[in-house]
Amino acid sequence: MHTITLKSDNDFFNMLNDMVKSLNTNRSDLIRKAVIHYHHALEKEKLKMQIKKASMRVREASLEVSKEFDSTANDGLDNV
Repeated sequence: MHTITLKSDNDFFNMLNDMVKSLNTNRSDLIRKAVIHYHHALEKEKLKMQIKKASMRVREASLEVSKEFDSTANDGLDNV
Protein backbone atom coordinates (compact mmCIF):
# COMPACT_ATOMS: atom_id res chain seq x y z
CA MET A 1 0.00 0.00 0.00
CA HIS A 2 1.04 3.56 -0.64
CA THR A 3 0.85 6.41 1.83
CA ILE A 4 -0.85 9.69 0.97
CA THR A 5 -0.53 12.76 3.15
CA LEU A 6 -3.49 15.10 3.33
CA LYS A 7 -3.44 18.57 4.82
CA SER A 8 -6.71 19.93 6.15
CA ASP A 9 -8.14 22.72 8.23
CA ASN A 10 -9.66 22.08 11.66
CA ASP A 11 -13.25 21.99 10.38
CA PHE A 12 -12.48 19.28 7.82
CA PHE A 13 -10.43 17.30 10.33
CA ASN A 14 -13.21 17.44 12.92
CA MET A 15 -15.84 16.47 10.35
CA LEU A 16 -13.70 13.54 9.24
CA ASN A 17 -13.20 12.36 12.80
CA ASP A 18 -16.92 12.66 13.54
CA MET A 19 -17.72 10.56 10.48
CA VAL A 20 -15.10 7.97 11.44
CA LYS A 21 -16.66 7.61 14.89
CA SER A 22 -20.23 7.45 13.64
CA LEU A 23 -19.39 4.93 10.91
CA ASN A 24 -17.11 2.88 13.16
CA THR A 25 -14.26 2.90 10.64
CA ASN A 26 -10.87 4.56 10.28
CA ARG A 27 -9.78 7.63 8.34
CA SER A 28 -8.00 5.66 5.62
CA ASP A 29 -11.03 3.49 4.86
CA LEU A 30 -13.40 6.44 4.94
CA ILE A 31 -11.26 8.55 2.59
CA ARG A 32 -10.63 5.56 0.29
CA LYS A 33 -14.37 4.84 0.03
CA ALA A 34 -15.15 8.53 -0.49
CA VAL A 35 -12.65 8.81 -3.35
CA ILE A 36 -13.98 5.62 -4.97
CA HIS A 37 -17.55 6.91 -4.61
CA TYR A 38 -16.55 10.26 -6.14
CA HIS A 39 -14.82 8.47 -9.01
CA HIS A 40 -17.97 6.45 -9.73
CA ALA A 41 -20.07 9.63 -9.60
CA LEU A 42 -17.76 11.32 -12.13
CA GLU A 43 -17.90 8.30 -14.43
CA LYS A 44 -21.69 8.24 -14.18
CA GLU A 45 -21.88 11.96 -15.04
CA LYS A 46 -19.51 11.43 -17.97
CA LEU A 47 -21.69 8.60 -19.28
CA LYS A 48 -24.82 10.71 -18.81
CA MET A 49 -23.27 13.49 -20.93
CA GLN A 50 -22.28 10.99 -23.65
CA ILE A 51 -25.84 9.63 -23.73
CA LYS A 52 -27.25 13.17 -23.88
CA LYS A 53 -24.99 14.06 -26.83
CA ALA A 54 -25.94 10.86 -28.66
CA SER A 55 -29.60 11.52 -27.95
CA MET A 56 -29.35 15.01 -29.42
CA ARG A 57 -27.68 13.64 -32.57
CA VAL A 58 -30.45 11.05 -32.97
CA ARG A 59 -33.07 13.72 -32.32
CA GLU A 60 -31.63 15.95 -35.04
CA ALA A 61 -31.51 13.07 -37.52
CA SER A 62 -35.06 12.09 -36.63
CA LEU A 63 -36.29 15.65 -37.23
CA GLU A 64 -34.61 15.66 -40.65
CA VAL A 65 -36.30 12.40 -41.63
CA SER A 66 -39.62 13.68 -40.33
CA LYS A 67 -39.32 16.83 -42.44
CA GLU A 68 -38.54 14.73 -45.51
CA PHE A 69 -41.64 12.61 -44.93
CA ASP A 70 -43.78 15.69 -44.32
CA SER A 71 -42.74 17.12 -47.68
CA THR A 72 -43.92 13.93 -49.43
CA ALA A 73 -47.16 13.50 -47.47
CA ASN A 74 -49.34 14.84 -50.28
CA ASP A 75 -47.37 13.43 -53.22
CA GLY A 76 -49.81 12.28 -55.83
CA LEU A 77 -52.88 13.31 -53.84
CA ASP A 78 -53.35 16.80 -55.31
CA ASN A 79 -56.11 15.72 -57.68
CA VAL A 80 -57.94 13.42 -55.30
